[in-house]
Amino acid sequence: MKMTRTALAIGAALVIALPAAQAQTKLKFAHVYETSEPYHAAAVWAAGEIAKRTNNRYTMEVFPASSLGKETDINQGLTLGTVDIIYTGQLFAERSYRPIAIGGAPFMFRDFDHWKKYTESKLFQDLADGYQKGSGGNKVVAITYYGNRQTTANKALNKPEDMKALKIRVPDAPLYTLFPRAVGANPTPIAFAEVYLALQNKTVDAQENPLPTIEAKKFYEVQSHINITAHITDALLTIVGGPLWAKLPEADRKTFEAVFREAAGKATGEIIAIEKKLMTEFSKRGKTVVMVDRKPFIAAVEKFYKDGKQPDGSALPWPKDVYDKLQAIK
Repeated sequence: MKMTRTALAIGAALVIALPAAQAQTKLKFAHVYETSEPYHAAAVWAAGEIAKRTNNRYTMEVFPASSLGKETDINQGLTLGTVDIIYTGQLFAERSYRPIAIGGAPFMFRDFDHWKKYTESKLFQDLADGYQKGSGGNKVVAITYYGNRQTTANKALNKPEDMKALKIRVPDAPLYTLFPRAVGANPTPIAFAEVYLALQNKTVDAQENPLPTIEAKKFYEVQSHINITAHITDALLTIVGGPLWAKLPEADRKTFEAVFREAAGKATGEIIAIEKKLMTEFSKRGKTVVMVDRKPFIAAVEKFYKDGKQPDGSALPWPKDVYDKLQAIK
């Protein structure tokens, strides 16, 4: 049977189009958290959903527990294109756009509701847009509640004076030092993966993280007191690297944003539930849970906001109007 020219042309077009239709882009999602934590489970769920909703045109492998590097490394990897998607703290994103750090500053939010409204506000979107420009195109697609950061130590920290000269591990981002310095402590940046050993060896006396992280990383094993300072209402940004975002068609961008926002909602709900449970669980394990009067700690920090400077004399990362807008959110 002879094929017409039209039939041959259609057949050729199908041969050419077929590989494109089946082409698969493999993506890397990196983070520093344990596989037992809700953030990891949410990332794995997102990987499955993105594959499903794009007919397997994108597959995503999740690399947990600093397996592709420390938080500083994976942030750099976004721009280099060695990783495609990450979770990161706002105070690491600050290195590309300083004002976005305000969402991770100590005693910045009145309560969870204030934080939630901020994440849904025009102010947050403006800061995310500023970060995108400042980072060379990296796109914030979602924000997940990380938890209230609490302070573990081998003693009670009932008042700011109790923290004087306390050597406390903080993440390696400048604004994390504001709270310790404001109360006379000695902040010591150490990579997340090395904190347990540093506490065990008494390289540092204390550390600060949300209760679910204290649980997942087993910091409670080497610290006797969990002090409920709730000094930072912290969050993780889900960021798609600029090189990937620039290549995504608009429809795929919408899919990625929808999936990662759903994943953020799932993890946020789980973290809230875990926080409530752990408030009593740590006491059952023989840990001393100290309900701190936060007012004097707040006062020690807020004076720096009024002055517009950090304890070392350097300017705060955000302009005053950004602070005023955030505080005006009701």
